[in-house]
Amino acid sequence: MPIKPRLQRMFSEQGKCFDVAIDHGFFNEISFLSGIENMRQAIATIVEAGPNCIQLSVGQAAHLPSIPGSRRIGLVLRTDVANIYGQALPRYLFSELIDRSVEQAVRLDAVAVCVNLLLLPNQPELHYQCVKNVAALRTECEKYGMPLMVEPLVMLANEVKGGYMVDGDINKIMPLVRQAVELGADVIKADPCDDVEQYHRVIEVASGIPVLVRGGGRAADEEIVSRTVQLMRQGASGIVYGRNVIQHANPAGMTKALMSIVHDGADEAQALAWLSNTDDISPVRER
Repeated sequence: MPIKPRLQRMFSEQGKCFDVAIDHGFFNEISFLSGIENMRQAIATIVEAGPNCIQLSVGQAAHLPSIPGSRRIGLVLRTDVANIYGQALPRYLFSELIDRSVEQAVRLDAVAVCVNLLLLPNQPELHYQCVKNVAALRTECEKYGMPLMVEPLVMLANEVKGGYMVDGDINKIMPLVRQAVELGADVIKADPCDDVEQYHRVIEVASGIPVLVRGGGRAADEEIVSRTVQLMRQGASGIVYGRNVIQHANPAGMTKALMSIVHDGADEAQALAWLSNTDDISPVRER
């Protein structure tokens, strides 16, 4: 089955997408729950701000269609659960697919499924497990016309940074992104590199597959906005941000600020203006 109808729901006519990730509760870490303790409320807040997509786990996805205004927003279904995000790694590592992932995505009317391609220092077995997950999903996605978003993540050692553990070395990011493309990704969700001005190299190595850039850990407003402006100028097709939206004091305002960058080409000052105008609750125009 063709994937184009679902991709058209995921991306704007200009080929841009902002996906707000609210799937953090899947990973069994207390710090990830900040801002999403009440999931229905968190989802409703983001729905009001009007991003292209919301990324959820199978256990929380049922909230989305019950919220007014959600029909214009696509569901990206997280398909794998992992135990790698703590300060110290456990004795046994896993990244496990949920049962019949793509069938569940079809039942939930998702626009895409998302799966990790993890690369942790000295953990080749985990990487191998992720490669198998991606390959298995690729086959099922083709049956049902479901776009496959692969999330190639190059991580630092847990004892160095803990939590998200992003390694911004572009020479590690590029080959993992390319491996995701070679495995059949329809969309890439990748980390930014340390020197954002070099990110066009990641876009190039993705070989025409749209790249959505991951937000990672919480950052200051000015930093996340400036980085997003630069990434879009480097050729990114959009962003997938979670904690920088849901843990923000004004998540709706931050969503609107980022949407203005992704879809309207706003600069830093224009985007930050959305955050200073806390009384404005008007929705972002439909895209």
